[in-house]
Amino acid sequence: MSPDNPVWLSRMDGHMGVANSLAMKIAGIDKNTDDPIGGTIMRTTGGEPTGLLVDTAMKLIFDVIEKVSNHERREALLRASKHALMRGVTTVVDVGSYFPGTSTEKTWQDFADIYEWAHSMEKMIMRVCLFFPMPTWSRVSDLIDEHGRSLSQWIHLGGVKAFLDGSLGSSSALFHEPYEGDPGNYGLQVTDLDSLLNRTLESDKSGLQVAIHAIGDKANDLLLDMIDKVVDLNGVKDRRFRIEHAQHLAPGAANRFGKHGIIASVQPDHLLDDANSAGNKIGVERAERSSYTFRSLLDGGAQLAFGSDWPVSDINPLQAIRTAMFRKPPGWEVPWIPAERLTLDESLKAHTMSAAYACFLDHAVGSLSEGKYADFVVLPSTSWDEFSNDVPGQVLATYVSGRQAYP
Repeated sequence: MSPDNPVWLSRMDGHMGVANSLAMKIAGIDKNTDDPIGGTIMRTTGGEPTGLLVDTAMKLIFDVIEKVSNHERREALLRASKHALMRGVTTVVDVGSYFPGTSTEKTWQDFADIYEWAHSMEKMIMRVCLFFPMPTWSRVSDLIDEHGRSLSQWIHLGGVKAFLDGSLGSSSALFHEPYEGDPGNYGLQVTDLDSLLNRTLESDKSGLQVAIHAIGDKANDLLLDMIDKVVDLNGVKDRRFRIEHAQHLAPGAANRFGKHGIIASVQPDHLLDDANSAGNKIGVERAERSSYTFRSLLDGGAQLAFGSDWPVSDINPLQAIRTAMFRKPPGWEVPWIPAERLTLDESLKAHTMSAAYACFLDHAVGSLSEGKYADFVVLPSTSWDEFSNDVPGQVLATYVSGRQAYP
């Protein structure tokens, strides 16, 4: 209990949080506050807010939370970069902290106050590819017109990011069928489809790469339909459209990714948690036919790119590779959905060459090839057979541009 201090606790996936009474009072949330579009204020049977806020409803609290100082944010970038290098990560994709209903300015402030500062002060020690909120697509287009796709070897301008639904853990991922034990809840569509289509068309026409978050099977189907429209209207080109998560797919959906070379940007380590909880959320049968369908996506022609979604789950490529190969959560004797396991080669490629391809950086990183940066790790394994049978828990060293960056 903390009656004299406002408290806000965010769920790890960033799609839900809980506020105490004082925080809700400061934010002006009461029984007369309407649910915002794409969000839910959870209430008692009497209509009083419980403190649980889902997706866009969280903006009501964010608007009254004190901003973090530039100094703290700059220190955070340096600490995060060192942590990533310790894990063998040399390039990250930063999609910003924007989601529907919040200000688009925070991502742009991070760009100006943190990344441009680090660039000018020569503080960058790993590579980043930046995505910006889709509503600001014209600003991104202008920025690329002015600077090109890269500010330096460290900072690359990727494109724009948008959302279609919420998350499974917050019961806000959008499904064709309702959640178990909650027959009226199919999840949340957090962005208007017409608006999303129009902005996607404009972004795509201006040459920007588009990344859109979709977790539930209905959200993924809606997005695949929308991509068909974009290709019909804007024509065929090398657009590398990213579906972020592609977590739960309806039967046949995985086969649609290959049609337009769509990138399934997936996070293997999320399944370590969801293996235990997805059945409770959407039923065991649905969970086992729809969840983390990596093998089906590859077989369907998708470009499979691995990532972590850090800080939602840990930034640890070696663990993610192990997870994709074995699909065994802690304490499990058998794999979860074994037919969707990948080989070592497929998992390595998804975390290196395909991940670089997924952000148009395959000319510079992703493999040790002539003309690319010499970004690589040293592993404790003595052979690929040893690596495959016992994936190591950590790297011995990380090199960026041929220079040792860790330890």
